[in-house]
Amino acid sequence: MLDFCRRTFGGKAKPSTARKAKTVKPQQQDAAPDKRNQPVPGASQLPDVVRIGRDKHGISRKDISPNALKVLYRLKDAGFDAYLVGGCIRDLLMGIQPKDFDVVTNAKPEQVKQVFRNCRLIGRRFRLAHVVFGREVIEVATFRGHHSGSEDEDDTAPKLKTASLSDHGQILRDNVYGTIDEDAERRDFTLNALYYSVSDFAVYDFANGMQAISERKIELIGDPETRYREDPVRILRAIRFATKLNMQIAPAAAEPIPQLAVLLKNVPAPRLFDELVKMLLAGKGFDNFMLMRDTKVLKQLLPQLDKLLKQEPEGKAFTLATQALQNTDERVAADKPVTPAFIFAALLWYPVEVRAQALMTDGLSDIDAMNIAMTEVLDDIQRTIAIPKRFTLAMRDIWALQSRLNKRAGRRAFKLLEQPKFRGAFDFLQLRARAEGGSLIELAQWWERFQFADEPSRLQLINQLGKDGIDKGPRRRRSYKRKPTAE
Repeated sequence: MLDFCRRTFGGKAKPSTARKAKTVKPQQQDAAPDKRNQPVPGASQLPDVVRIGRDKHGISRKDISPNALKVLYRLKDAGFDAYLVGGCIRDLLMGIQPKDFDVVTNAKPEQVKQVFRNCRLIGRRFRLAHVVFGREVIEVATFRGHHSGSEDEDDTAPKLKTASLSDHGQILRDNVYGTIDEDAERRDFTLNALYYSVSDFAVYDFANGMQAISERKIELIGDPETRYREDPVRILRAIRFATKLNMQIAPAAAEPIPQLAVLLKNVPAPRLFDELVKMLLAGKGFDNFMLMRDTKVLKQLLPQLDKLLKQEPEGKAFTLATQALQNTDERVAADKPVTPAFIFAALLWYPVEVRAQALMTDGLSDIDAMNIAMTEVLDDIQRTIAIPKRFTLAMRDIWALQSRLNKRAGRRAFKLLEQPKFRGAFDFLQLRARAEGGSLIELAQWWERFQFADEPSRLQLINQLGKDGIDKGPRRRRSYKRKPTAE
């Protein structure tokens, strides 16, 4: 089988690294290196690579996903270089169990697909191979190269082998392949330029990542402004890593963030939604929210909320948002389910309420004003953050039920209990009560008792309401004039 793979994928000699490690070269081969994959002379800004032997690091194969090991060994047996890279190595070195394992190799995506039947190729901006093992997906990327070193192979489509930059310096397409040295230089943060090889079970540190871990600093590789312009999402990643790993963003990496945060508007809205979900629903939502606010990032992502926070820095909008995020962090820590719908409903509730009140002053009824306000706020936020419809529908249900929770007379309270989104609406009401106080506290306490009471007690609670649970004033009925009949 090994001979068959080598014949099928012939001409794939393992390239040696361009810079010498302080101990030994990673994956040094007798075969001559491919000159096309050599980095541009003098282009590297990285220090000498450091090889950390298996006796000097705490990574064990027992802590690595068996499926990730399968990918590494099969690529190795097929004649390719393959490494675990990035966050999984960083987390293992810090004693954290990684959520996923990423592999990097000198095999092209199409070659990876030939090695694995259970592989699919994704992405246009970055061409990736996903090797699927049931519910687990191992992401396999090809070594990235410098833009000036674009390859020119006949069997690669032009749109997959060229890089493209926007006027702001943002990378729009990047399928230029290179060596492991170039790949390390293209990584975003120093602590992510760590590679683990199954050939010698060593960790290769290309950018002083081990030092960054020991000093607990988030540092960018290269010039921070250039790297943020290449991919503005690195701003969000810097904030997320700082809170997740309990580190500080290095001064050089933190300084440009307030000025360059506006570049986040150039990022596709669906990608921003995915990144924001990682920041708000991964257990560090409150810390990320506060850091985004301090670095002026929140203004670009949630401008409606940021406007209210500027008017009242510690007002009810701030209290509702932070309470919701803290509760979500507690649920994540307790391994309870969380949903983006509830968090975004909390973050956007007061912008909706402000808009609804403005519409009511123009003469609209409260129901019509709320419906229009919800639509306008959601349409506006979709231009920045593409919240999927399944979540916006749930948000609208939670918002719409807030006014109905005040109307409890007759059988209304019983019908509200049957609503699929009642529990979410009730939890939301409790957060509003903490933020606003007043009559909302009594309303939340009433619903708390009503939910867990038996049938007679529920009827008694409704009877005690009197006029409090009845609509204000009778509904106006339409009068229709009878048309005269022809004689």
